[in-house]
Amino acid sequence: MKTIAFPQTKLRASNVILGLMRIAELEDEDIRTLYGSARDAGINTFDHADIYGPSRHACEERFGQAVKLSAAERESIVIQSKVGIRSGYFDFSKEHIVRTVEESLAALRTDYLDVLMLHRPDTLVEPAEVAEAFDELHAAGKVVNFGVSNHTPGQIELLKTAVQRPLVANQVQLSITHCPLIAAGIAANMGGLDQSVDRDNGLLDYARLHGMTLQAWSPFQKGFFDGVFIGDVEHYPELNSVLDELAASYGVTPTGIAVAWITRHPANMQVVLGTTNPGRVAESAAGSDIPLTREEWYRLFSAAGHVIP
Repeated sequence: MKTIAFPQTKLRASNVILGLMRIAELEDEDIRTLYGSARDAGINTFDHADIYGPSRHACEERFGQAVKLSAAERESIVIQSKVGIRSGYFDFSKEHIVRTVEESLAALRTDYLDVLMLHRPDTLVEPAEVAEAFDELHAAGKVVNFGVSNHTPGQIELLKTAVQRPLVANQVQLSITHCPLIAAGIAANMGGLDQSVDRDNGLLDYARLHGMTLQAWSPFQKGFFDGVFIGDVEHYPELNSVLDELAASYGVTPTGIAVAWITRHPANMQVVLGTTNPGRVAESAAGSDIPLTREEWYRLFSAAGHVIP
């Protein structure tokens, strides 16, 4: 398992993350098996959010109930959670951020979060309030590092007018088939081509320039929860053919190659898994450090239907 160093932090994290948004209905033993399979595969980073599950903090609570972490085990892993999405609106108020973190810590049965992320942009954000919340949580030892999710460079810069704590990560949607983050830059300056439209305001380059780690959620989704592209030979026959070929060449599954396509990028991205299947966790982790060549990487990109000018 390849690990990455978060710039501006002491964190050393696996470049594959186990997301835990679907564990609310699992039995304790199934959650422990899922966690164990991730650890066995070299994954040390676990992703939560206050909204995951049928009620607030439901998945965090199930994790805390099922996985009894010793002090040594807690120190060896990275736990991150997210805050800001409420029913019908977004809320980056100091009160909501601080209260939610305290609730998350109680649910997870841990004293601190390694990373807290602001989940989706709150257009009513007051950066000074966010800064006060971050400073209070950090001073109390409840949150070590901070980041964002689904934020543009401009939104990050706005936060930084007041927030003094480094913003170390940005979690964004990315897969071979859904990659405007990357595809727009490849087709830059090409008129009349939808791919050339920059929907992320240069987020990829911004992250590399400012030392932010990008975390890719929905790494196997065709689009916004439109189903997976792996095995979908009706809509992606060429892509699946190339995935199968490269999987055979590297001795992994197509899932591993889909992970490798993201982790091969020099931005040192992390891949956030959403599976509850221990076998799929192992398949994904196997792609962590596969050294796809430039030709193989671009071949996958092209097979997914993107334009290489």
